[in-house]
Amino acid sequence: MTDGEPEADGRPRPRRLWPLWAALAAVVVLLTCGLPTALVVGVLRDGRGGAVVGRLGAPAEDPATVAARQLAERMTAQLDRQSAALLAGDRAGFLAVAEPAAHADLRRRYGALRALRVTTWQASPSGLPTPVQGRPGEWRLLVEFRYCFVVPDCRTSSVLTGTRWRDGAQPRLVAVEPSRSAETGTRPWEVSELVVAVGARTLVATTPALRGKLPGLLAEAEAAATVADGYAIGGRPPDRYRIFYAGRAEWQRWYGGGRPKWTGGYAVTVGGGHHEVVLNADGLAASGVDDLLRHELTHAASLPERGYPGTSTWWLVEGLAEYAGADGQPVDRYEGLGEVRRLLGGGWNGRLDSLIPAEGAPADRVGGSYGISYLAVRNLVDRYGPERLLAFFTAVVHERVPVAVAAEQVFGEPWSTLHDQCVGYVRSVVA
Repeated sequence: MTDGEPEADGRPRPRRLWPLWAALAAVVVLLTCGLPTALVVGVLRDGRGGAVVGRLGAPAEDPATVAARQLAERMTAQLDRQSAALLAGDRAGFLAVAEPAAHADLRRRYGALRALRVTTWQASPSGLPTPVQGRPGEWRLLVEFRYCFVVPDCRTSSVLTGTRWRDGAQPRLVAVEPSRSAETGTRPWEVSELVVAVGARTLVATTPALRGKLPGLLAEAEAAATVADGYAIGGRPPDRYRIFYAGRAEWQRWYGGGRPKWTGGYAVTVGGGHHEVVLNADGLAASGVDDLLRHELTHAASLPERGYPGTSTWWLVEGLAEYAGADGQPVDRYEGLGEVRRLLGGGWNGRLDSLIPAEGAPADRVGGSYGISYLAVRNLVDRYGPERLLAFFTAVVHERVPVAVAAEQVFGEPWSTLHDQCVGYVRSVVA
């Protein structure tokens, strides 16, 4: 959109413009006859009989912009060398583009990425470099890194990161900043040393201090993946489920930290159709890891890349994941029934679209919200079958069809009727 300069009274000022338009018409004729733009010279009348002569063509680029672009090209060449070294397993080559002060951080990044079996690594500048205030000769360049783990030629995930360089014929990398995007925050491989186990469907990573947990976690993750695959929308599950097991410090640092106290795990979108799963080592009982893995991997399999449409559909998103987590167990064995009963007794207005708990909500309120969501989804599955439930989920969560419209389309029933039946079922279970 371009901005114009409006007349004060909204009407055009009288002006003799015909000589100008005649000259422009002549230019158009010349252009259509094939005369190179650089050779076209227009003679325009200024309205007072004077001639204004100008050469038509692209304006000269600002010298500072030209210099910044040339610097960006040299930085890009260094990034390309570093990317090739990473994929080739050449640690010395990976470090060679950087100043010695950056080597410790880069060694850790290199080790983590190689442990994660990086198969694609592409570094592309985002914009032009800018000078770092107070540091003569030092420049900052935003870089988008795109990557795949384990699987070659996957749809790449991406992260935008600040890098700092010292200028020269071959710029030297001074530092790589941890990404702090509002959507995802810092990735584990940016800030932590990692040990990794890889299975047929999953990748599980943690810190060296928790290395002993890896064999059991991998076995449970592989079992959970077989369940989660059944909830992949369109029958397209992730190429690998990526799971990061966080100790106390990592839980506060990975992906921005700051999760509600009641969170045992979460799935976060990282692009390319991938949702990476994080488990809280301090908040998990040994007996509950398999349920949580089924829950979170179902999120990774079922959620759209751009997230789901608002808090009013929270019950459907979490209810599906809880249903997968329960893995067919009888309703009366669901552990949250007591919390459901307490929430029904007070503190809930009876609407599924208001179930999402506040960040500071007490644990029993959270458990009750998840439990009611699970029972509502279970009721729909029991009545209509898993295929129609997934069709409803797809319409609401992926296609963003209003719930009332999707209910008529998929179930052939008014949503008001279905809603009341779901709530009635919840009450009957805990009566």
